[in-house]
Amino acid sequence: MKMKMKFNFITVLLFSLIFSVPMLHAQAPNPGIQDNSFLIEEAYNQEFGVVQHISTFTYFPESDDWAYSFTQEWPVPGIRHQLSYTLNTVRPGVSADQGAGFGDVVLNYRYQLVGNGEARIAVAPRFSLILPTGDSTLARGAGATGYQTNLPMSVVLNRRFVTHWNAGSTFIPHARNIEGQRASIVSYNLGQSVIWQTTSRFNVMFETYYVRGQGIAAPGKTEWNSTLFLNPGVRWAYNFKSGLQIVPGIAMPIGVGPSEGLKGVFLYLSFEHPFRKLPAM
Repeated sequence: MKMKMKFNFITVLLFSLIFSVPMLHAQAPNPGIQDNSFLIEEAYNQEFGVVQHISTFTYFPESDDWAYSFTQEWPVPGIRHQLSYTLNTVRPGVSADQGAGFGDVVLNYRYQLVGNGEARIAVAPRFSLILPTGDSTLARGAGATGYQTNLPMSVVLNRRFVTHWNAGSTFIPHARNIEGQRASIVSYNLGQSVIWQTTSRFNVMFETYYVRGQGIAAPGKTEWNSTLFLNPGVRWAYNFKSGLQIVPGIAMPIGVGPSEGLKGVFLYLSFEHPFRKLPAM
């Protein structure tokens, strides 16, 4: 009963914010929102001289899991190459009595293969190194160094609608579970999103995210499982004369198919700003 009441409060708060934001920003000026998706990765690297700081928080009342992540993205030195890192803090429900703790660190490199933020089609493949900084015996990490790839593609349909497509995989040799058992595991992810740009400063989003991956069943043995989530949400922007753009967002991940019955809340907050002067035109 307590868990249900907590989730209902979150739902009321979510919809209160959703319906209040359009009125707050009905006459907000440009620039618009572009690289601020939630579960799905957009194919736009950071531009020259601009850095982005991204925080996310996810909570599932049914399992009592929550996770916080912080990502910082840097152009090197321009849009073609991008470096970033992600820090994670997690509190898995299976080890809730141990409290929250530091998760695995992820180091990312992304290459702008096709297009940019002004193009109709953009593609930016990513390679990531997963460092085993989380305690796997408390379900906070994989227990071994891992490798991940993702191929995001962004397609502008028209002035109101943009779609994003993801396909990727993760490989962790000698991963370790909460019982200390080890095995090499692999997973595959697919994702798709539609962004409705109702105004330049307020967007309605609908994401679909699927993962098919292995878990450790016994030493050297694995078993397959799947997760599938629909993630409706909204995002909006505050722009400042200094060039700073703040983008909050809220979504409600809903499990379907193999994840049926799971419901959560997803919070997003981005700060994007110039850190050096742009070259003179």
